[in-house]
Amino acid sequence: MSNRVVYVVSDSVGETAELVVKAAVSQFNGSHTEIKRIPYVEDTATLAEVVALAKLNNAIIAFTLVVPELRDFLVIEAAREGVIVNDILGPLIEKMSGLYESNPRFEAGLVRKLDEDYFKKIEAIEFAVKYDDGRDPRGILRADIVLIGVSRTSKTPLSQYLAHKRYKVANVPIVPEVDPPEELFKVSPNKCFGLKISPEKLNHIRRERLKSLGLDDQAIYANINRIKEELDHFESLVNKINCDVVDVSNKAVEETANIILNKISNRKTK
Repeated sequence: MSNRVVYVVSDSVGETAELVVKAAVSQFNGSHTEIKRIPYVEDTATLAEVVALAKLNNAIIAFTLVVPELRDFLVIEAAREGVIVNDILGPLIEKMSGLYESNPRFEAGLVRKLDEDYFKKIEAIEFAVKYDDGRDPRGILRADIVLIGVSRTSKTPLSQYLAHKRYKVANVPIVPEVDPPEELFKVSPNKCFGLKISPEKLNHIRRERLKSLGLDDQAIYANINRIKEELDHFESLVNKINCDVVDVSNKAVEETANIILNKISNRKTK
């Protein structure tokens, strides 16, 4: 038996149409069928050529064309030449248009754009995990945003929140006894944000943290004099870097994130 041919036509990549065709072909054991994909179709001349080829090879055309003019041309041209066509997306889009009581966008490649957006978010989340708590200072130079702060200033949850907004975030803990990574002085100060907090608020947070771990809340970690020493060191460092500072004392993670994102947005518009 000679090979059957199915032309897959799309104004985007054509992956959706090809998968549907393969699923249909599998119902016939998938044998003796050649699938030829024609992606990124933008003009009627290409469609006319595909119809001519399909007629010559006694083939079927399966298509996902969301631009109405291209879809209408293909249907009319195929009917004129006696070629069988199957509109994979059109009928469903029309039914959904009635369901949503609105017109579709008629924009090619939206699924791929959504996929790209999804994978960008996943990449940002993985970045935030990899470069959390200063575990690898090399991430500082690769990050979109660098958060700087003493322990318990919400660096990690803020990094994750911003990652869900598709920003690659590295965060660096500041401890007086430990020299800050040299990368902090190489990265643009515009990418860096110091997270400031009042001594009293930090004292309360750390004491509660120690209690939750079953430890003595009077430990040096929650000592108010030690906290003031850490915060003085933090102030000295961020002044040296010359970066923006956000007071997180009485702010939710979402509030702090919005302040940072607004600052970034304002810089882009200047």
